[in-house]
Amino acid sequence: METLPRIEGALGAALARSTAQGCPPELAAALRHAVFPGGARIRPKLCLAVARACGDDRPGLTDAAAAAVELLHCASLVHDDMPCFDAADLRRGLPTVHRAYGERLALLAGDALIVLAFEELALAGASCSARLVPLLATVAAGVGSPHGIVAGQAWECESQVDLGDYHRAKTGALFAAAAGAGALAAGASPQGWCAFGLRLGEAYQVADDIRDAAADAQVMGKPAGRDAALGRPNMATAHGVAGALARYEALVDKVIDAVPPCHGAAALRTMVRMESERLLPKAWQGELSRLAA
Repeated sequence: METLPRIEGALGAALARSTAQGCPPELAAALRHAVFPGGARIRPKLCLAVARACGDDRPGLTDAAAAAVELLHCASLVHDDMPCFDAADLRRGLPTVHRAYGERLALLAGDALIVLAFEELALAGASCSARLVPLLATVAAGVGSPHGIVAGQAWECESQVDLGDYHRAKTGALFAAAAGAGALAAGASPQGWCAFGLRLGEAYQVADDIRDAAADAQVMGKPAGRDAALGRPNMATAHGVAGALARYEALVDKVIDAVPPCHGAAALRTMVRMESERLLPKAWQGELSRLAA
């Protein structure tokens, strides 16, 4: 099966169970709104790509890992958009969950998605405990403290922030978990894969910083200029657009160099190049460089 249908199928099955008869209707609607329609689904795509490169001998477990990573990402977006953080009105071109369903249901929906993610892993890995235990630990490390996305959000509450630490926690950690989970689901060692995912996540966050500083809401599908408005760390603000673009290009090269030796290495490098172009098209980079000069 192709990658995106696998991801959407796994997410659909998880949401169907979570919103089954007996679930409060508004909560069910909020959960579906948080997950569908999705964005680029880059984290679960990464999970599947790594699993395939490692053999993907248990596709059911791989699908659960990919779904879990995306559910955790969606949960983080729901919470990130709330008034206590970004107070965002749009996400993926639609009203954010708290705007559509209220703050209380947004908080509960985010919490429910976190629980659902680990339920997915537990159910799929029940017959394969040798893989399940490290898989749970790897995914948990990507979302918790001290270095996961919870810590990334918490850095926004500090008066002094190291930009690298912030990027690695806010975005890199879940990319690392996605890559490591893909390897573990396929019975391979996560060593090397987590480092590859971390670098990819850092590049992704730098691209997001540039887009936030230089793009608009129509391009991004969410409000632009939020980092400056909220006083949050931003690579383009700290080093200028030209400096951020140079950092982004360097990170993309490091990501490609970090692909561990495997049967699917060439396909993974191609995926990285395609994703880097999707995030910041070359033509757009040239225009930004010209404007920044």
